[in-house]
Amino acid sequence: MSPAQERKQNRRKRQKDLRLPATRAKKRRAASPASAQVGEDLVFSPYRIFSRSDWARLRADTPMTLLPEELEQLSGIIEELSVEEVEQIYLPLSRLLNLYVAALQRLHAVTTTFLGHGDNRVPFIIGVAGSVAVGKSTTARVLKALLARWPDHPRVDLITTDGFLLPNAELEARGIMNRKGFPESFDTAALLQFLADVKSGKDQVEAPVYSHFHYDILEDQKAVFRRPDILIVEGLNVLQPGRLPKDGAGIPFVSDFFDFSIYLDADPDVIEEWYLERFMRLRSTAFRDPGAYFHKYAGMSPDVAKARALELWSDINLKNLEENILPTRQRARLILRKTADHRVESVALRKL
Repeated sequence: MSPAQERKQNRRKRQKDLRLPATRAKKRRAASPASAQVGEDLVFSPYRIFSRSDWARLRADTPMTLLPEELEQLSGIIEELSVEEVEQIYLPLSRLLNLYVAALQRLHAVTTTFLGHGDNRVPFIIGVAGSVAVGKSTTARVLKALLARWPDHPRVDLITTDGFLLPNAELEARGIMNRKGFPESFDTAALLQFLADVKSGKDQVEAPVYSHFHYDILEDQKAVFRRPDILIVEGLNVLQPGRLPKDGAGIPFVSDFFDFSIYLDADPDVIEEWYLERFMRLRSTAFRDPGAYFHKYAGMSPDVAKARALELWSDINLKNLEENILPTRQRARLILRKTADHRVESVALRKL
C-alpha cells in the first residue's frame, strides 16, 4: 500500500463514525453523533433527514429569481453552480429562511408591545460553517442573492470571518503562522464586538478587510455595514464554542448571535480533492501575478506544486477540520451534505 493510500485509509477509519445518520446499519447509526440510542431498537436524532428529492419538493411555488449569467458570477473557482442545484436545494432553503425571518419579525413586534416601547428592528444573522474548499463562499453568495429578492428583507449583507484573522505580522510574532485558520489565529474579541454592534441595531458598523491575493489583512481598508435586514457570516469556526466559565459568568460565543446556522459537509477525502483542484487552478491563474503571496507556487512543476498542496492540506487544513470544525457540525441548525460532484445529496434540519 502506498503512503497516500494508507493516509486515506486511516482518515476513513477516523471519520466513519462522524457521518450523518441515514439508512445505515443499526450499529453505525448508534455510533453517530447525530443520534442517541436508548435500549436496543430506539434511535433518536435531533435532525430530520431529507433526501435531495424530498427537500426539492419543499420549494413549493418559490420562483426562480436568478438568471443564468448571475449563476456564472456566483459559482466558485471549481464549483459550477447549476440551475438544478439552485431550484432543488437553495430555493427551498431561501423559502425556509424567509419564513424564519418573518417569524422573528413577529416575535420582535410582540416583545416591543410587551415592553411598551418600539426598539429598532435588528438584523437576522445566518452563520455558514465548514471546511476550507467545501463551498461555503458559494453557498453564502447564492443565499445572499436569493434572500435579497424577497420583499420583506431587501438589504442582505455578507461578511467572511477572514477579516478577523490576526495580521500576518502578529501571527509570526506569536509563532502560529502555520495555524492560520485555527481558532487561536482570529481576533475573536473584535468579531464578537462587531456582531454585538450589528445585532444592537447600530446605524453603521465597520469590519476589517482580508485579501486572499495578499494573504493578509488590508490595514487601510474597512467594510461598512449599515443596518442590513439579513447578515450572512461565513467562516471556518463560526460554530466553535468557547470554554464555559466555572463561575457561571456570561462569555458569548460567535454563534450566540446567529438566528440560523448552516454547516457544509462532505467526506474529508472528497474535500481534499477539491482543495487540490482549487490550488492547482489558482496556481495557473491568480498565483501567476508576481504580487500574489503564493506566486512562488506558480513556478513549480505540477508534481512539486501538488505535493506541496498535499502538505498544506494534511498539516494545516485537515488538522483544523478534524480538531475544530467537524466537531461543531452538530451545533448547526441545518447540514448540507455534498457528494464528489459538488451536488447536495441530503439535507438535515434540526427539529424544533
